[in-house]
Amino acid sequence: MSFVRAFSFLTVVSLVTYTLLSIATSFGPAEMPEFDKNETVRDIPTFGLGTWLAGKGVVVPAVEHALKGGYRHIDTALIWRNEEAIGKGIKASSVSRDEIWVTGKLWNTDHRPELVRKAIETSIANLDVEYLDLYLIHYPVAWVPETREVDNNTSLIDTWKAMEDLVRAGLTRHIGFSNFAPKDIKNIFQIASIQPYAHEFETHPYLQQQSFVDFHKKENIKVIAASPLANANPTYGDKYPSILHDAFWTTLAEEKNATVAQTILAWGQQRGTIVISKSTHADYIAENFCSQGIEFTKSELDEVAKQDKKLRLLNPVHWGMDLFEGLDAGAAEKEEPKKEEEERNLDL
Repeated sequence: MSFVRAFSFLTVVSLVTYTLLSIATSFGPAEMPEFDKNETVRDIPTFGLGTWLAGKGVVVPAVEHALKGGYRHIDTALIWRNEEAIGKGIKASSVSRDEIWVTGKLWNTDHRPELVRKAIETSIANLDVEYLDLYLIHYPVAWVPETREVDNNTSLIDTWKAMEDLVRAGLTRHIGFSNFAPKDIKNIFQIASIQPYAHEFETHPYLQQQSFVDFHKKENIKVIAASPLANANPTYGDKYPSILHDAFWTTLAEEKNATVAQTILAWGQQRGTIVISKSTHADYIAENFCSQGIEFTKSELDEVAKQDKKLRLLNPVHWGMDLFEGLDAGAAEKEEPKKEEEERNLDL
């Protein structure tokens, strides 16, 4: 075969191969659609405002103040029942939507595939936005609608596939999960066509879960730190002394010329987690935001690692299952929760 004929033959083969590969690729995992309306906030801001337990009357000015003060990430959930107020706070801030990252969550009663889209559309309408930046499965638990009974006919796989459809429909830019155990993540990995973007779970100096955090980094999944100030929130009661009065942290804060809260939040950021701080007070909102300039030496980080108490604060044991199997302090306690605690934990 002459050189010219050989070259022509190889050219034809290459073109055919390229065409076949292009066709095959078109049937592969769906790509996230481009959001022309959001050219500014591409990556999740590493510091955000939490809105759990923020009443409607205070959340509007809190969100407005936070956004005007530089925050660009708002963490929400439908079950917290304050999305409409959050939306009003966003509008009042006059900050452009394309500069704000909004995270929402799918509640347990909406896991059925036919309900997933309705749930996010409700949140989008409540928040008065056109889309969400991130939508998380709040818990790996499916309940029968309008009950707390486990829905044995709905699996996490069913729900995740419906979540992927939300990305394809342009209702959210990214999807992920919250409060998942390793076994739950493994189930998602086995069937996912769209990469989970983030996992929000409890991690703070008293429950560091460093190996779990490292696992997410290896898998290129962002870690969003829920309750980064540990038991500083009075909601957790006084069973343990507040971390804000911990001798180690008060000493370290003095060395950093910062408040204890700022020092703890800065540690959360330096370890590579996205920190969600919750406050409705203007002074604390500003104080928390200023934590972003604090840095730690390796020796200081080593000392912080020794402060881990494996203290889990968020564990709705009354649901009758071990949600955090395989994780530090993951075993469900046998003690029956008090009625007021049960009602409080409903909105985690």
